[in-house]
Amino acid sequence: MQDAVWLLLFSALAWVSPTRGPAEIEVLTALAVLQVAAPRIRAFQSARGNLVLISLKLLLGFLLIGVTGGIASSYYLILLLPVLSAATTLGPAGTAVFTALACLAYLAFIPVAYNLGYILEGLYLRDLTLRVLFLPVVACLTYSLAEENRRAARRAEAAAAELAEANRRLMEAEASARRSERLAALGQLTAGLAHELRNPLGTMKASAEMLLDRTPGDNTVVRELAEYISAEVDRTNSLITRFLEFARPAQLRKTPTDVHLVIDSVIEHLDRELPGAAGRFHRNYDPALPLIEADAEMLERVFFNLLRNALEASPPGALVTIKTRRAPQAVEIAVIDRGPGVPPEHREQIFNPFFTTKPGGVGLGLAISAKIVSDHGGAITVDSAPGAGAAFLVSLPAAAK
Repeated sequence: MQDAVWLLLFSALAWVSPTRGPAEIEVLTALAVLQVAAPRIRAFQSARGNLVLISLKLLLGFLLIGVTGGIASSYYLILLLPVLSAATTLGPAGTAVFTALACLAYLAFIPVAYNLGYILEGLYLRDLTLRVLFLPVVACLTYSLAEENRRAARRAEAAAAELAEANRRLMEAEASARRSERLAALGQLTAGLAHELRNPLGTMKASAEMLLDRTPGDNTVVRELAEYISAEVDRTNSLITRFLEFARPAQLRKTPTDVHLVIDSVIEHLDRELPGAAGRFHRNYDPALPLIEADAEMLERVFFNLLRNALEASPPGALVTIKTRRAPQAVEIAVIDRGPGVPPEHREQIFNPFFTTKPGGVGLGLAISAKIVSDHGGAITVDSAPGAGAAFLVSLPAAAK
């Protein structure tokens, strides 16, 4: 639609022109093509390209006035094209420069008129002055309107960004609420089942031990089966104990805690369990990290799960990055692995109990970690892309000064 308007305008200018000389038609055609084609030419979309485009409009406008009578040309308003383009796309300095150039381009024909014997005085001279003054007035008004539109666009972009951030936080809060509801329901179920299961498990354990005591040493089959029963009872009882952690309210013993010391202690523990593990951690610590009010023993369990998972997810020998930084009213600890990443469909589920992708895994490590962090008033999130590793971010409130 806009292209049709431009073409109609330049066609009308050529039609109503009293001279319709070849040079005039050629310049009008060049201006029409430039005005219509410029938005489609990528080179004109950059800042430098825009300056070239405005300069071309100014040059063609100058030529059009020159071939149609100079100072007496009826096309003096064609200089509004570069002035309006500058006012809508450039800053105040650029607008002022091109407006001044447009005025000089028109005033440049006055010496030519004197040389050709024209007498410029009286009403005609005042008319020329008004024509020249008209350009900066239009430039000022257009720039003011364009700047207000740009400010409105920036406000709209900022509001959209804030809305997107609020929407993201709302989705995280909804996911956290759903996870808390599931954990609460699981805790109630676990508390009831644990007491019902531990009595028969105790009987099975005692029976297996009595069977071992009364079985002759040469009866290896019975002794082996009794040992299997005893071991599986211990494993099941340990699993029930871990289930009960969801049912019992956490009894935190908070003290001013240095997160770096907690992480270093966990790395030492992992190095004893997996010799050489300490060398696979890259510690990017913030030296200005404040203390936090936390239960150090509970936090060790959180970071033990996260660091061990990061080691298991990363290829052999790959580094795991631990990065800490100070945030407003909080400290943030990121554990970044070099593994295959977390698929999008698993990101909300990985903190749910019993969800695991490990063969033989129980799926309680991250669930317990998320509960401990939540009990501290913090949050744990994951950012991951398939094939690009995963970053688990733990945010904990800083200690009051």
